[in-house]
Amino acid sequence: MCGKAPALPMHFESNTMTKIQSTSRRYALKSTAAALATLAAGPGVLIASSHAAAQSATRTLRIGYQKGWLSILKGRGTLEKRLAPLGVNVTWTEFNAGPVQLEALNVGAIDFGDVGEAPPIFAQAAGAPLVYAGATVPRPQLEAIVVPKDSPIQKVADLKGRRIAYNKGSNVQYFLAKLLQKNGLQYTDVQHIHLPPPDARAAFEKGAIDAWIIWDPFLASAQKTLDARLLVDAKGVVNNRQYYFTSRDFATKNTDVLKIAIAEVNTIDSWIRDNKSVAAAELATVLGLDKSITELFVSRAAYGTNPVTSDILAEQQAIADTFFELKLIPKKLNLLHAAPVSLS
Repeated sequence: MCGKAPALPMHFESNTMTKIQSTSRRYALKSTAAALATLAAGPGVLIASSHAAAQSATRTLRIGYQKGWLSILKGRGTLEKRLAPLGVNVTWTEFNAGPVQLEALNVGAIDFGDVGEAPPIFAQAAGAPLVYAGATVPRPQLEAIVVPKDSPIQKVADLKGRRIAYNKGSNVQYFLAKLLQKNGLQYTDVQHIHLPPPDARAAFEKGAIDAWIIWDPFLASAQKTLDARLLVDAKGVVNNRQYYFTSRDFATKNTDVLKIAIAEVNTIDSWIRDNKSVAAAELATVLGLDKSITELFVSRAAYGTNPVTSDILAEQQAIADTFFELKLIPKKLNLLHAAPVSLS
């Protein structure tokens, strides 16, 4: 699940660190000057200054999100209302895929977000300070391989030697690996074309690729507006959970904030499950899509977000092991400690 924001450029991290260091130096100088001025003004001003500082002290929850449930949460503003009494501000940044969100987490640009199964594995292999704050129930029907309506490809075996486009590092990469394995094909038996969703859609329209592996709502949009034919979805192949992630540091210092965020996500989950038609209309407005697209998206989703258990971490461990065997990540991972501090 995905958006309009551009991918972070390669120089994002270095520029960000330079700005942070520069800002820190300026802040230190200003703070020292302010402290000296306050001391010179006398004890009365000290007391008033301390009170003002306490009143203005706030925390910020910086959310990175893709098109989907978090879009509704953002549109409603209910999370902001829940967090306001705690002095917590909320900011939102939209991303078109999980890997870019996790790059943002890695450089300290966001604190919380939603992502598919595979992106966290690549991020953890690269040393990102990521932990899992929550996991949805399995949603295998929200990702699939589509082909043009008149394509000669009729079954998975027909994909051999074909050009398959997908967003590198996203959950669909794991789906592809397991789908090929299940159907007696090697990972190298197909041509891997790495394209973000907007570029993959354009390539699909032009006939520059033979198949496209994609997730909702892009999947539903392709079916409704491009007359794409669904070859196979992930049911019976992978679970395709959605994960809510944070950093270890943020989780340790802001357990109360994360509890509320996950609770609000669950509230949205429950409401959509019980009000599918109304939810599809709201999602269509939030995402700027035709209601027929969001109706298809909502109709095949599953609902509910849970704490990350040892069994769920074991699922992620299996993904990590698969990627290591395929030489897609440089080292073997141990995810036993990837759950955050207790949010129960």
